[in-house]
Amino acid sequence: MDISIPQLFDLRGKIAVITGGGRGLGKQIAEGFAAAGATVVLGARHVDACETTLEELKIAYGANGDAWTLDVTQPSSVQETVRGILARWGQIDVLVNNSGSSWGASVEDMPLERWEQVWRTNVSGTFLMCQTVGPHMIQRHQGNIINMSSVAALKCMDPRVMDAIGYSVSKDAINTFTKELAVRWGPKGIRVNALAPGFFPSRMTAHLFNDASSRQFLENQTPLRRLGSDYDLVGAALLLASSAGSYVTGQVLAVDGGMSV
Repeated sequence: MDISIPQLFDLRGKIAVITGGGRGLGKQIAEGFAAAGATVVLGARHVDACETTLEELKIAYGANGDAWTLDVTQPSSVQETVRGILARWGQIDVLVNNSGSSWGASVEDMPLERWEQVWRTNVSGTFLMCQTVGPHMIQRHQGNIINMSSVAALKCMDPRVMDAIGYSVSKDAINTFTKELAVRWGPKGIRVNALAPGFFPSRMTAHLFNDASSRQFLENQTPLRRLGSDYDLVGAALLLASSAGSYVTGQVLAVDGGMSV
């Protein structure tokens, strides 16, 4: 059998929706998908960042796509945005649930409203997006969902460096949700996986990257002795989104330099 490696990772003709796609890991994934030929649709509460990223992708890769104002914690916003995307592009082939929130505080000091805010964004937001996009994918008997987990869901973090129990617990919930959904929707032609990144540059991790002692501690905890770069997540995301990963579902793929082990 002839195997074309470039064709396995080719996303031409695919419509990929990425929540929180204007910054950080969402932007990194968007760049990888655009380079692979996908039409990239970005959504976030602050749509200006998505619009800026999209313009950059058009210049760099000739990418096609658009940007939408989207609040994943609000059912009406999710439903309206998904309807609009389907009316505009006709289909959704890949959904990346990347929108996320965190709040640093000890258990003793964590305000309930902040705990609930993190949960609404990370867990309920992912659920709402899957619940809304899922029927379209089920009707077509094809689709691919990538949820964003974290190394913090695979390994308890030292609270001296990262004291964000709400975030860690929410990402652990994402792992279980991913596996449960993969079992339910696999027979309907939909693959569901999660990425569990280690520490990458983003607004959430800026204070860790900028503090020399914290950065050194995290690097020492990572077998590869470095933190994630602007490109280290692209290959894993492309694997899960493309035909190269066609027999992969229900998995949580750690991209963390070995920190979780």
